[in-house]
Amino acid sequence: MKSLDVITIGRSSVDLYGLQVGGRLEDMGSFNKYIGGSPTNIACGAARLGLKSGLITKVGDEHMGRFIREQLQREGVDVGGVVTDPERLTALVLLGIRDEDTFPLIFYRENCADMGLSEDDIDKEYIASARAVVVTGTHLSNTRTEAAVLKALGIARAHGAQTALDIDYRPNLWGVAGHGDGESRYVASRQVTDKLQSTLHFFDLIVGTEEEFHIAGGTSDTVAALRAVRAVSAATLVCKRGAKGAVAFEGVIPDNLDEGVSGEGFPIEVFNVLGAGDGFFSGLLKGWLDGKDWAIALKHANACGAFAVSRHGCTPAYPSLEELEFFLKRGIQRPDLRNDAELEQIHWSTNRHRNHAEDWPDYRVFAFDHRMQLEQLAGYTLEKGGAFKKLCLQTALQVQEGRPGYGILCDNRIGRKALHAASGSGLWIGRPCEWPGSRPLTLEPELGSDYGGLGEWARENVVKVLCFCHPDDDAETRADQEATVKRLFDASRRNGLEFLLEIIPSKVGPIDDQTAAALIQQFYDIGIFPDWWKLEPMKTQAAWANTISAIEKNDRHTRGIVVLGLDAPEAELAASFEVAAAFPLVKGFAVGRTIFGDVARLWMTGELEDEAAITEMAERYRRLCLIWDQARTFVREKAA
Repeated sequence: MKSLDVITIGRSSVDLYGLQVGGRLEDMGSFNKYIGGSPTNIACGAARLGLKSGLITKVGDEHMGRFIREQLQREGVDVGGVVTDPERLTALVLLGIRDEDTFPLIFYRENCADMGLSEDDIDKEYIASARAVVVTGTHLSNTRTEAAVLKALGIARAHGAQTALDIDYRPNLWGVAGHGDGESRYVASRQVTDKLQSTLHFFDLIVGTEEEFHIAGGTSDTVAALRAVRAVSAATLVCKRGAKGAVAFEGVIPDNLDEGVSGEGFPIEVFNVLGAGDGFFSGLLKGWLDGKDWAIALKHANACGAFAVSRHGCTPAYPSLEELEFFLKRGIQRPDLRNDAELEQIHWSTNRHRNHAEDWPDYRVFAFDHRMQLEQLAGYTLEKGGAFKKLCLQTALQVQEGRPGYGILCDNRIGRKALHAASGSGLWIGRPCEWPGSRPLTLEPELGSDYGGLGEWARENVVKVLCFCHPDDDAETRADQEATVKRLFDASRRNGLEFLLEIIPSKVGPIDDQTAAALIQQFYDIGIFPDWWKLEPMKTQAAWANTISAIEKNDRHTRGIVVLGLDAPEAELAASFEVAAAFPLVKGFAVGRTIFGDVARLWMTGELEDEAAITEMAERYRRLCLIWDQARTFVREKAA
């Protein structure tokens, strides 16, 4: 049994996508940063569809190289073949969307890291671990990278792996078009044709657009070009035809392309063609490696390409397997897929970073995002408040010890230095944005009236908002609060930030076993799908069961629930943990004042030194972690 389904080889870059759709690249004022490069995109797209994929490439020993490596891991791509080059910089691409036919781009690839790939970077055991190897045309354009590709193909074939080529013709990357012609897809070149034809016999599958087969076949007559390729290769040829879909040819090339095997197409609005071919290839790989017939494989490939052309960016646009299956079953509701709310919710929730919910079954969160409670303490100043929160961060890191499953809640107004210092630490980081104690809900001024302040947040920050609400709220209060939460939720999604909704009905009115469930349903009814819920500890199994039923009925992909503390004594929290831990959707706790309350009062008045404060808080935090872990273990052992 091979450990990987597919390994792709070749380009990796950082793509900076202009956000001003309809403008010239010269006029772009802001960009989104994604990973890119055809084989990188294909590896990610394949992983999203459930294939075990790996990538062989090189990245620079700098921030962008680390970004690519980390993002690949978040996408579930094996990075055993990603080599860090200490001499070269990671490739960069600037891209824009002018209109449905014009997509300007500039490649910054002069002596870039991935073009430094050599035979020495090809590991025999790694190649032998894959069922298939995919290469792209750019890495045949240079003698060094070509040697690496040919070595990989030789190993793959010797170990029974399938081999595939994405022609991926970019004239300026072959040196036959200028730097300003990055969007050019075809320039005739006998030299390029000869180079491609010298390698085509190595492949079992060759994929390209009509123009790409023109360069591979040496003629602008598509049928003649396909026949020229067939003359030197027995591979299955898949020709992409844009809006006409794609056709596959396993044997003799017929006189008419329509006589090839085709798959169902999808008439959707074209928003961005960049990266669509890589999405198509990912879907094709899924069908090919799963042993589907070509009509089914092409249908899946066309669907993946449809997702890509309807969204911003390359890799971020590609579907998860569940999303693809949902789309194929339900069909097209509107041609602009990026504005299909139901589809976009599945896209978001099934493609979120994978290194949290699956890998961290339990979350132990130290919540020191409190503001009003600290400001009311004797001896408090803004400077001292910030210093105390840095002690809280040190406490969290001391207890974490580099392990997954630990986190913090920290604000930006008092705890800014701690919040910024936590970035990259491996802690889960939630950041509040409500004005403390407000009802109706009011948000911190830093967000701005249009919530544009979220654009300045670190992408690993989870937007956390606390809403004091109750099913018996009057219509005006309910409408006011729900509108604020909905606007914040929408702004969070626009900025790629996860969203945590905390509700505390007990501070507003009487509660029973149905209260939380009723509130949760109200928020789902207006289109709010929190990635996280932060809920009060509930005393009965029935209350938890009702609550979880309400969540799972509406969103079975939610990250989960964390239980808040409400300054409860440790013994009371322990009792609530025992009830909550029986439910897998409850992922852990987010507790603050039980850990830091007494310590903060003494520290603010100078009765406790820094180290003593950290020691005391760490001991309390560890005890809560142990109590939670024991409660969870007891439940699991009981179930076994």
